[in-house]
Amino acid sequence: MASTHRRLLGTAALALSAALALTACSSSGGSGSGDSPAKVSKESSGSPYQASVLKKHFDKPGLVLTDTSGRPYDLREQTAGKATLLFFGYTSCPDVCPTTMGDIGVAMSRLPAEDRKKIDVVFVSTDPERDTPKVLRTWLDSMGTGFIGLTGDLAKVKEAAKPLGILVEDPIVNADGTVTSTHGAQVLGFLPSDDKAHLLYMSGTTMETFAHDVALLAKGVPA
Repeated sequence: MASTHRRLLGTAALALSAALALTACSSSGGSGSGDSPAKVSKESSGSPYQASVLKKHFDKPGLVLTDTSGRPYDLREQTAGKATLLFFGYTSCPDVCPTTMGDIGVAMSRLPAEDRKKIDVVFVSTDPERDTPKVLRTWLDSMGTGFIGLTGDLAKVKEAAKPLGILVEDPIVNADGTVTSTHGAQVLGFLPSDDKAHLLYMSGTTMETFAHDVALLAKGVPA
């Protein structure tokens, strides 16, 4: 299926002093185009992380959805005290989602087993009608080991994503039967010290950057 990138411009209200360029991926019958560069607020100096460091630290969303075992999963409660990478996307995404999750998977595989246990990688579906728990589990297992997949009420997903500066739109069924699901393509990194997002990874972040940073996240290194 061919891909179309939509460029969405949004602001993280009460969060960043600069707007985030919200990269989005979609699945439709059009052609692809490149991603816009992001303008992101960063701390002035000194971070050991290669990610953009947020001036405002976001709380984890109070989001309860269904995990890939079919059980309720409270994101805030069940990832408490653990470094967490959070990404919103969908399994039939033709470009950004598999690339991002695949890169995170390779980065995580380079960590010692004990360090991998200290980081939760959470993928929240923006297309829950098609992303059943079974579909989500199969797709995530092809990207990496031990990833957490959540699916369920799209209204809850949109509500949780909005305060993070991530726009999620309702999927659109096109005339030819294909589906377009548009969403912000940022990955947020939450530190275990305070369960707040300190780190931002835009679309196009390299596997090497993720590998560098997950090693620090596993150790709880401050941003």
